[in-house]
Amino acid sequence: MKKIIQRANERGYANHGWLKSYHSFSFASYYNPDNIHFGALRVLNDDQVKGGMGFGAHPHDNMEIVSIVLDGSLEHRDNMGTRGVIRKNDVQVMSAGSGVVHSEFNASKTEDVSFLQVWVFPKERNITPRYDQRTFDPAARHNALQVVVAPDGAGNALSLHQDTWFSLGEFEAGKQIDLTPKQPGSGSYLFLLSGEIKVADEVLQTRDAIGLSDYEKATVEVLKPATFLLIDVPMLN
Repeated sequence: MKKIIQRANERGYANHGWLKSYHSFSFASYYNPDNIHFGALRVLNDDQVKGGMGFGAHPHDNMEIVSIVLDGSLEHRDNMGTRGVIRKNDVQVMSAGSGVVHSEFNASKTEDVSFLQVWVFPKERNITPRYDQRTFDPAARHNALQVVVAPDGAGNALSLHQDTWFSLGEFEAGKQIDLTPKQPGSGSYLFLLSGEIKVADEVLQTRDAIGLSDYEKATVEVLKPATFLLIDVPMLN
């Protein structure tokens, strides 16, 4: 088993006043040559945006982008004609493909919005851009892993152009969950949103993360009530 540990206080951080952003991987002004990506997982930003503020129109290409709102609401617009608001329990996916321009603004003028934005390298380049979003029932992740993104959009999951799975879980203290690779050559990245768990002999606390590769099974022991995001991705050469 190979593992990487990322502590919450070791992440990159930027405070722009209207935006507070923690970077799990090298991004913008935060650069660590030893921390560029985990397999196909390129970016995991933990963002908080003040009311009435946001990211103006900007371009992306050849990246699979997933946004998960934790609190508040986020308004999205793009040059594909999409306009919508994502809220807590919503997940948004956007395949930038050959190129897309979009903006993201706090949909509230007064309340902060907190969300995760995750970038994954695509399986193919220059595909036709696409957008989708879905609301997921939080009850379905109580003491269970709720798959919200899957390669083929199986079940109620959203799909991406990559062999990747995103799962959300909320677990009571004392529970155990076994992790196994989704397919040969894939790794698992667990980002702990809240609580305390033990994985592969490592104790993780709120906003810590662990990446596992070259493994057959790992057990998550929930030491305190915990919520986490699990991302399974191909490990790139």
